[in-house]
Formats: sequence, structure tokens, C-alpha cells
Amino acid sequence: MPPGDLANWTADPFTPREADGKLYGRGAADMKSGVAAFVAAAAAMPADAGTIMLAITNDEEADAINGTDKLMKWAEQNQHHFDFAIVGEPSSAATLGDSIKIGRRGSLSGVITVAGTQGHVAYPDKANNPMPALARVVTALDTTIDTGTEHFPATNLEVTSIDVGNAISNVIPAAGTIRFNIRYNDLWTPDRLTDWVRSRIASIDPAGASISFELAGTPSRSFLSPLSDDVQTLSAAIAAITGQPPALSTGGGTSDARFIAQYGPVVECGLVGPSMHKADEHIALSDLTGLTDIYRRFMLGFFGVAS
Repeated sequence: MPPGDLANWTADPFTPREADGKLYGRGAADMKSGVAAFVAAAAAMPADAGTIMLAITNDEEADAINGTDKLMKWAEQNQHHFDFAIVGEPSSAATLGDSIKIGRRGSLSGVITVAGTQGHVAYPDKANNPMPALARVVTALDTTIDTGTEHFPATNLEVTSIDVGNAISNVIPAAGTIRFNIRYNDLWTPDRLTDWVRSRIASIDPAGASISFELAGTPSRSFLSPLSDDVQTLSAAIAAITGQPPALSTGGGTSDARFIAQYGPVVECGLVGPSMHKADEHIALSDLTGLTDIYRRFMLGFFGVAS
């Protein structure tokens, strides 16, 4: 994750800095500190407690081609399996351990192009303005998709841009594009959601314009981990360290857990995240030691080792 404008940082974002009980730097919250807590907790475990595997990968954002996705496929091919996985994403909302992620919504992005015929605005009969059809497509997409499920909020579509590329007022444009993203729950798969988008497009009158739709990038699937004894063990570990059990959440965006969930149960448990991707990204040092204690206590409970 690039730092953005360095002028917005108090100090070099790639040199860790401690001040007022906080650790500053790019990745402090998301998620180098989570990796550090995992390593420290694993190092504190008895040698015969059980098998602990740490996967520290890159390429989690954007298309995520060369990171955890490929690693999990390699692990499956080579018969490396796991019973339970924790991803150290900054899952806490306001205080350490107040929330863990037991699932994530899926994400699907698309581009719709509405093509007409370019022409002079004074002679509309000799052109076909694609903008009215484009507006009807946007309206058709602006509708309730579902009302949510037991553990997920309602599926949500957001139009993120409407582009014509026409800087002047006396030319009817040839085409316009709509870009959108859908964050969806466990009622949907990418294929079913793609069919839903196509049906919404087909519901409008194109008035002679042509409409095409294609996916942008690779959709990520929604997932929900089973609410097993292992989740309860993690919740108990958090309660023992923080004084209260976590809320079980499926909110937020996507993470590498979407790849791990295809092979076994996974939850996300990590630090407080509001400063991630921002200038002066930071965490409380007490949260870092607290997260390490949570991981250690969970692993002791998971392996049945006395603390």
C-alpha cells in the first residue's frame, strides 16, 4: 500500500516511530503488526503443543493473483491441510477484540457500455443519443436486490462512475459507460449476480442504442465460517484478555480469508483498523501486546495446553 503524499505524514512512513504509546508507520495497523503478533505468540508456544503454520503473503489487494490464492492451491495439491485458520486483518472496530469477522461479503465489479450514434445536437434525427438509455440503466440498477440474511446485511450495488468523455455541448456523444460494484451476501454467487445484472439491463428500453456488459476483474465470493467450538475458543480467549466477548461480524470489504475459506474454516481477528491506509497510520502498543496474548491464549486452548 503506497503512502500517498508524504507531506501528510508527520515522519517517514517506512521508518517505525513510537510516540505517546503508539506505533506509527505504513502497515502498522494493516497488517504488519498482526503478523508480528502471530510470530510472537507462536514462538511462545510449547514445542509439542501442535502444528502451527504461518502464511505471510503479498498481493492481497486488487486482483490478488500471486499471493494466498496460489499458496492455498499449492497446499491442497501437496496435501497440506489445516483445522482452523485466523487471518490477522484489523477486525476490531473501536477497541481491541470488540469484533471478529466470521465471514465476508463478496465483491463483483462491472462495466456497462451504452452505444448510440454520434452527431450534431441541432440534428438529433441524424444521431442516436445513448444518454437516455444510459440513465435508464442506472435507474434499473438502483433497486433493492435482497433484504439480507441471518449473518449478512443486504446486498448493495453502488454506481461508481458515469463517463461520456464529451467536453463540449454541441455534440451528441457516441457512447457512455457505467462502472459499478456490488457487495453481496451469501444468497448469491458471481454467476447468479451476473445474470441478475443482465436481467436488469434487459428490463429497460434501449431506444435503438446497443448495451454491452462485462465484468471488471475477478469477482470474490462471499463466505461464512461455521460457528464451531473453535470460534467459541477464540471468543473466550478474547474475553479473558479484554474483559468482553467479541461481536461476530461479516461487515467490511474483502480479505485473503476469501481464498482460505474454500479449504477450511477461517475467521479474522486483529487490531483496531480506522487508521489503515491513512497518513500517520498507527496502533496502540498496548493493543499489539494484547493481540499477542489473545493469539497465544487461543492456541493454548485450541491445542488443550494448560496456560
